[in-house]
Amino acid sequence: MIPIETQGGFYITQIKQLQDRIFERFLSEQGLKISGGQGRILFVLWKQSPCTISEISQRTSLAKNTVSIMIDTMVAHGIVTRQSNPNNRRQTWIMLTDYALSLQQKYDAVSQRMNTLFYTGFSEGEKDQFEAYLQRILTTLHQVEKSQESNEEINYDESR
Repeated sequence: MIPIETQGGFYITQIKQLQDRIFERFLSEQGLKISGGQGRILFVLWKQSPCTISEISQRTSLAKNTVSIMIDTMVAHGIVTRQSNPNNRRQTWIMLTDYALSLQQKYDAVSQRMNTLFYTGFSEGEKDQFEAYLQRILTTLHQVEKSQESNEEINYDESR
């Protein structure tokens, strides 16, 4: 068992909090009146639009109810629209507006600025290794969440 004295999770939480505040300031400096969470939704939609709320939830790791509330706000601000899937009327697509498309270049610049800040002082090898470690943590957490949803037990392999 890993001793409780490790602080990786605490560091990740602190990084997330600081990163969110800095990212929000960078967005504001560019005149972008969107939150970091809305930016994550837009990032997904800029890669593939339309998407359902479930797809957005899965790709952002935001809870469906959180995505739904954020989408309501984004619809009210003219950032996205809701449209029924013509092939499945029970399914609603979330689609980008022209306004959302006009934000992408500035948002990408802010994201690149944040990415540069994140990896200041890292060699290419360190970046790759760090991201591989983070991916392993993310994969484990996804497995645990999935097992919790299906009430299955998961076997933790601490030797990885």
